[in-house]
Amino acid sequence: MPEISDQLQHALADRYRIERTLGAGGMATVFLAQDLKHDRPVALKVLSTDVARAIGTDRFAREIRLAARLQHPHICSVYDSGESGDQLWFTMPYVEGESLDRKLERAGPLPVGEALRIAREAAQALAYAHQQGVIHRDIKPANLLIARDGSTLVADFGIARSVGPSRTGVELTLTEAGFALGTPAYMSPEQMAGGHDVDVRTDVYSLGLVLYEMLSGERPFPHGGLAEFAQRMTDPVPRLALHRPEVPSGVDGVLQRALSFDPAQRYPTMITFGEELESLRLGRAGEASAPGALRRVAGMLRGLFAEKVPPGAAVTPPPG
Repeated sequence: MPEISDQLQHALADRYRIERTLGAGGMATVFLAQDLKHDRPVALKVLSTDVARAIGTDRFAREIRLAARLQHPHICSVYDSGESGDQLWFTMPYVEGESLDRKLERAGPLPVGEALRIAREAAQALAYAHQQGVIHRDIKPANLLIARDGSTLVADFGIARSVGPSRTGVELTLTEAGFALGTPAYMSPEQMAGGHDVDVRTDVYSLGLVLYEMLSGERPFPHGGLAEFAQRMTDPVPRLALHRPEVPSGVDGVLQRALSFDPAQRYPTMITFGEELESLRLGRAGEASAPGALRRVAGMLRGLFAEKVPPGAAVTPPPG
């Protein structure tokens, strides 16, 4: 098996039976394993040696403690963790279903309602994490799991970043150690630049990229590297209507804001982004770009109107 030493297999032998590789990337390899004590399948993630060395056992333990505190219906939580020699690992629930990237490879662009629902559920999970002081920083299709019942789970909070200052006063980032935490194709501009002012709006940007890809079948700037970074700085986000005329116009407005190069122009919180996604999903596109107060007024008017119309009665449109 790749990326797992005989030493680690021996160290885990009385707790986990490693069965097969689920996936591998530059930062880690994920295995399907059987939790022998609890008789359940788990996903065992083993960080690459270079990444583990850059993080260090102390930082890893601190980050895992943050991730293990996150308990939400749309978060794939952390079960267990440890280290053996120069390898660091943690376990998560094994989700029967598929990752969003595989779903997109198999099915292509998704129906509008389904894409908005997936993004909305991911936004709910991220809003909760942000309230707990944790930024994900690696939102991408591979880290959104679609369970068999269709629900969305955000995975891989195992190397998140605390919003607040380090308890030790010295927070070594992977960027400082020669690594960029995250996946360049889905990083926000400030994250790509290696800045220290990365906040919750970086997750807003990355989720915006994922939503765009779910609807169009590709990222808005798919070239990669410096060319993509330059495009993000200078070019507007391509309109989805060019690819899919059936996408409501409000979706483009929401994506333009979520994918603003300047973080100050994005949604300030994942809660506000999620509210816009829900308005779009429910067909209230006219509300999706309005201030929150106007949306609340619109909701009140709908409620008052509904009270005056008996159930089952026909509604006659106003003349003209």
